[in-house]
Amino acid sequence: MEYRNLGASGLRVPVLSFGAATFGGETPFFATWGSSGSEEARRLVDICIEAGVNLFDTADVYSSGASERILGAAIKGRRDKVLISTKMTLATGRGPNDSGSSRHRLIAGVDAALTRLETDYIDLLQLHAFDAFTPIEEVLYTLDLLVRAGKLRYVGVSNFAGWQLMKSLGIADRHGWPRYVAHQVHYSLVGRDYEWELMPLALDQGVGAIVWSPLGWGRLTGKVRRGQPFPEGSRLQQAAQWGLPVDEDRLYRVLDALDAVASETGRSVPQIALAWLLTRPTVSSVIIGARTEAQLRDNLGAVGWSLAPEHIRQLDEASAAMPAYPYFSYRIDKAFKRLNPPAV
Repeated sequence: MEYRNLGASGLRVPVLSFGAATFGGETPFFATWGSSGSEEARRLVDICIEAGVNLFDTADVYSSGASERILGAAIKGRRDKVLISTKMTLATGRGPNDSGSSRHRLIAGVDAALTRLETDYIDLLQLHAFDAFTPIEEVLYTLDLLVRAGKLRYVGVSNFAGWQLMKSLGIADRHGWPRYVAHQVHYSLVGRDYEWELMPLALDQGVGAIVWSPLGWGRLTGKVRRGQPFPEGSRLQQAAQWGLPVDEDRLYRVLDALDAVASETGRSVPQIALAWLLTRPTVSSVIIGARTEAQLRDNLGAVGWSLAPEHIRQLDEASAAMPAYPYFSYRIDKAFKRLNPPAV
């Protein structure tokens, strides 16, 4: 297993991490992701640790807290061998303070997560979304208190816009509060919006990307084919309406390229898609969310080898999309320079 620094921090994380959203399945939405109970979860955790995957990602909203409880039970007796990442901000109930990143919510939420995880500290806490109703100063001061109390070791965010992350980093620097070292982002061969603004920001500010949905909400598992319905019983079939939309023409261009590279390398389609992400700037870790032992072992095969430059170029070209304004101007400028090289 390869390990990388998490952003500009000193924390070393595996390039593949395990997403425990498949644990529990106690709500209709999360049941489409997976429903691993304690015994199955422990077996998946065993396989991960044996392979060097020691970072496990969860959230308080995953199966109404069941994911954290099952993960806590699965790592019992080996807490010192693993890193736990959890998230909060999204609504966990209907009360007025059951969502957001207020001081009230964060302090109570961290204590509740520690109880469910059966631990006394969290290695990485990420805010699951930006809270526009709580002052950023209140959020960061509270996180500073929790770090100083020894309950948190590192802090990060998820699904932030560029200005939200940059403003937060600036305020943290001004007051000497902990900086966000990680940004959990949606990124895949069929979803490259992260590259337009958030990736340059991360490069400049030393924020490591932890990638969620690296297989495009199940589209890049090797089971989706041109002109065929989604596989029966797949998460994509059951929950496609909750995922980010993907243009069909682009999807099939990417799938054709993945099939071609897989054929030439002898690797599976998911392994190729994951390996491509590991070549991208700022990526610290890619979350794999396998529901079965077979899926997990196949995903783990994405490390220990490298894509050839021509294969990376092939995948880059197949997955390219016109950036939104104002980022499309970079692409126009690049094309103009290629068509009008400087005189020698």
